[in-house]
Amino acid sequence: MLFRSVSVRDKAYIVGVYEHPTRKADHLSVAQLHAQVAKGAIEDAGLSPSDIDGYFCAGDAPGLGTMSMGEYLGLNLRHVDSTETGGSAPIVHVHHAAQAIALGKCNVALVTLAGRPRAAGAALQLRPPDPDAPELQFERLYGPATQNGYAMCARRHMYEFGTTSEQLAWIKVAASHHAQHNPNAMLRNVVTVEEVVNSPMVSDPLHRLDCCVISDGGGAIIVARPEIAASLKRPKVKIRGMGEALKHGMGGKVDLTYSAARMSGPVAFAEAGLTPADVKYV
Repeated sequence: MLFRSVSVRDKAYIVGVYEHPTRKADHLSVAQLHAQVAKGAIEDAGLSPSDIDGYFCAGDAPGLGTMSMGEYLGLNLRHVDSTETGGSAPIVHVHHAAQAIALGKCNVALVTLAGRPRAAGAALQLRPPDPDAPELQFERLYGPATQNGYAMCARRHMYEFGTTSEQLAWIKVAASHHAQHNPNAMLRNVVTVEEVVNSPMVSDPLHRLDCCVISDGGGAIIVARPEIAASLKRPKVKIRGMGEALKHGMGGKVDLTYSAARMSGPVAFAEAGLTPADVKYV
């Protein structure tokens, strides 16, 4: 990982955020979604595009990623990063942005994420897989999908630890309560454990309400050096600690029942000088 030995503790602040309100972008391109969330976050921070000198977006951004999007957004950049780690990429980018700021590579960093899988629908599903993906010849013939991949992990967790469907259902129940605080949430109804476990089975042991919805939209975050953050008249979030780790299946040689958070979590807590007991809300 970039700058792994550089501590980010108290070296940078999150000073602006924005979530796109749409959940189905029929008339917007992915580039437009990136641009709109960038604009929203920059305005939320009380800054202007000319203040941005670092840009971070995942490898699935349109064109050549940071190169194409940096030009599209009209940014004058001296540091970019397009590390691709799937859905966790924007979180990794916040870490890398803080590291870059700590090293003096940039002063104000923009992180954007955007997509339109819901609007793309079947067209997205019909895209051919990457023929150079090393796992393709071993996994593609079994028809892997997001649901059955997570279902295997859930079933193994049940086998190892006696986890029940009712316990897993509490994840959806909690998410439904969180949705009450987001006026743009797709699923606003509070659900019960009983409703989750009685919803149709999708991929054993996961029910329909265990599964994530597919939505369009995006979000952006502005990360700035402490001196700049102090000059802004808005609430600021200090970055105390972060950690990164990669965990692979290794053809079944690695336990499915835990994620890379087992490695990255302790690193983040150690850098922040905190313990899990200090966390009051997750």
